Amino acid sequence: MTAIRNIAIIAHVDHGKTTLVDKIMYHCELFRDNQSTGDLILDNNDLERERGITITSKNVSVVYKDTKINIIDTPGHADFGGEVERVLNMADGVLLLVDAFEGPMPQTRFVLQKAIDLGLKPCVVVNKVDKENCTPEEVHEKVFDLMFELGAEEWQLDFPTVYGSAKNNWMSDDWRNETENIEPLLDMVMEHIPAPKVDLDGSPQMLITSLDFSSFTGRIAIGRLQRGTLKEGQQVSLVKRDGSIKKTRIKELHTFEGLGRRKIEEVQAGDICAIVGLEGFEIGDTVADLENPEGLKTIAIDEPTMSMLFTINDSPFFGKDGKFVTSRHIKERLFKELEKNLALRVQETDSADKFMVFGRGVLHLSVLIETMRREGYELQIGQPQVIIKEIDGVKCEPIEELTIDLPEDVSGKAVEMVTMRKGEMLSMESKGERMNIQFLIPSRGIIGLRNQLLTATAGEAIMAHRYKEYQPLKGGIPERQNGSLVSMEKGKAIPYSIDKLQDRGKFFVDPGEDIYEGQVIGENSRQDDMAVNITKTKKLSNVRSSGADDKAKIVPAIKFSLEEALEYIQKDEYVEVTPQHLRLRKIYLTENERKRNKIV
Repeated sequence: MTAIRNIAIIAHVDHGKTTLVDKIMYHCELFRDNQSTGDLILDNNDLERERGITITSKNVSVVYKDTKINIIDTPGHADFGGEVERVLNMADGVLLLVDAFEGPMPQTRFVLQKAIDLGLKPCVVVNKVDKENCTPEEVHEKVFDLMFELGAEEWQLDFPTVYGSAKNNWMSDDWRNETENIEPLLDMVMEHIPAPKVDLDGSPQMLITSLDFSSFTGRIAIGRLQRGTLKEGQQVSLVKRDGSIKKTRIKELHTFEGLGRRKIEEVQAGDICAIVGLEGFEIGDTVADLENPEGLKTIAIDEPTMSMLFTINDSPFFGKDGKFVTSRHIKERLFKELEKNLALRVQETDSADKFMVFGRGVLHLSVLIETMRREGYELQIGQPQVIIKEIDGVKCEPIEELTIDLPEDVSGKAVEMVTMRKGEMLSMESKGERMNIQFLIPSRGIIGLRNQLLTATAGEAIMAHRYKEYQPLKGGIPERQNGSLVSMEKGKAIPYSIDKLQDRGKFFVDPGEDIYEGQVIGENSRQDDMAVNITKTKKLSNVRSSGADDKAKIVPAIKFSLEEALEYIQKDEYVEVTPQHLRLRKIYLTENERKRNKIV
């Protein structure tokens, strides 16, 4: 049996996890010399490539000095915490990646806490030491302080460290001493990450920690075999989360090899494998012996903190773009997502075409919505709401730790904005010409904050937040100040009308775009909503007056991304999501209905 090491790579968003995995794969000669593979190889779905972030964890294995190293690349966003918690169960140690300039960030803390609680051995990689004004030694101290604060044990605090630049393909024990390659990192893994503790004699036990899907073979269970051996064709028991037991059979076994999987006949304890043919399994179930099954401790997942209403698209333009538009389609798709997205909850409402979907944050849910629209679904989404819980008779809401990194001269504006939204400043430190400010803020206060911050700081602010705990309700938070401009008519947006109404506010639609009555086509410069008609053309008469034929100068329309649209809407508005379009609309399309059903 070959020696095995199982490691997970954890870090804050954008600190270089996926880039480092690329370099490890190149160093271990996973590809032919003439094979063009590009960068960020593991970010392989369209959404990950567009956003430049990892959303789902990936497995890859390399061979270094006759040892098989299974690497798990994890997401950095706390919104995908459910993903991180599961996959850390497969690892024996973690590589903690920290940016040499930014130091440990909120999400670093989040993923590190999970790893320390599971008793994994950390190895620290201080990345990006070629950045200007970076302080690798200080960052090393901060990582130690953070581990101490998170309750790490002595053997965890005695962590090895390498410094380097994953992008430039070098790692070293000393950041001033640049080397040729990333061997020091791999040597550190071999020396300090323990080999899996295996018990080959006992009955087989494997916790299913993630799943894959193949259109040929169906659902595939992935996990690490804790003890015993599994063979192709073997009869096994599935120990469910609730303790019930089902009998099933393994059709095929695969281990990870490079970027792909290799079919094998037998898996030894300690290795990560994929099982084809199990029926009716879920994440958190244990694959165990047929005769005397013993379950492993199942995975505990943090509770959702935010909810959104998903409903069918009933706008005048429904069915123009999408293939799946009925409530049955949406319901089936949401329940299918529950199988692999552990931190998600779906609840049916008293109306057959409305569903409450609960998740870990706006980003978590918007990735699901974006995936659905690309698959051809049409749906409408209500305003995100935080989940209020009653704890010991007191109403409590989720509180988050918010870190804002921005230029020093605009820091006053940011502090003012956050405190207006019931934020409480914890610390403020300057790094070069930038400020790093930390707050505690209710999750409600974060909805819509990013847009305002970017506007106030001319796009310079970098914002990161993570869920901390539930605390008593903090009182009212000011919502969007400006009302909406709502279309009175169905038709095409006419440049002449838009030009004449520009002093009323900002527009979200371009000239020539199809619009319908009740669609939100802009933001009013005042507080209340205003119905306007931008489908009106210029009256052509034979009377000429001076200045009547001035050119129309139209300011470009504001185009929202999905998250921005979700954070922008008010209680009485929906975001209409179709494969081609994102539109904002009022729940009640005609003005009479809106007056009759005014939401207070």
